[in-house]
Amino acid sequence: MNTGTPAPDSYYERIDEHRYKPTAHAGGAWDPDEQHFSPLGGLVVHAVDRHLAGRPDTGLVLSRISYDILGRPALDECEIRVETIRPGRTIELLEAVVLIAGRPVVRARAWLLATVDTSAVAGGPDDRLTPPQALTPWAMASLWPGGYIASLDVRPVAPPQTGRTTAWISTRHALVADEPSSTLASYLALVDTANGIAVRQPPTAWMYPNVDLTVHLHRQPEGRWTGLDTTVTFGPTGQGLTSTVLHDLNGPVGHAQQILTVRPIPGQ
Repeated sequence: MNTGTPAPDSYYERIDEHRYKPTAHAGGAWDPDEQHFSPLGGLVVHAVDRHLAGRPDTGLVLSRISYDILGRPALDECEIRVETIRPGRTIELLEAVVLIAGRPVVRARAWLLATVDTSAVAGGPDDRLTPPQALTPWAMASLWPGGYIASLDVRPVAPPQTGRTTAWISTRHALVADEPSSTLASYLALVDTANGIAVRQPPTAWMYPNVDLTVHLHRQPEGRWTGLDTTVTFGPTGQGLTSTVLHDLNGPVGHAQQILTVRPIPGQ
């Protein structure tokens, strides 16, 4: 583990162009010596943004990103490499690989789509959540350990229920120390929290980590709050699914899905 002491008010510190060092605030919920995937997912988008900043603006926006979690993301320095898989003027596909100790631990693919004025035909569910300023914070750290959970401001719209919770998530910490991150990277850095806000079983007795995260966006999120309208389902043969409608203060922005591997903790 390589986090430095004391931890700065960020989840990562830059080492060089492609490498980052996680701080204690990135510590995981299943194991504090692992990285929680939520800030790591945001860091991937931060690296994608830097990749795109090195070329002329094409007007494309990230509309889907799918992460496959290939292995244990140790709380140690990581390297992120981004490449363009399918270039295009209106549709483009990027791939990012996260390596720790030279081994791939995350592989992500992001579709970028052209922006066109479709306001005349825009439509869909537009229910807005109760704004976070009107809600009471929830001490999520009473349920989950780890530096990442402890860093959050969590405000449920209603008391959390078994397998069903709607909540706002925010943080005062920067994604990367001493450098700005896009609104999208900061927003997506909180989305993986969904699997922990609507627990079906206590994490002291059952494990249900997600092995992926896929986010589809029909609108680019705005503001510093990530709204998660989350439902968790466990199947009868060891698989589960966390499904979330994503919100910002103006309403829904898209959906997130996480597939879970469900199993009892040995000895429980």
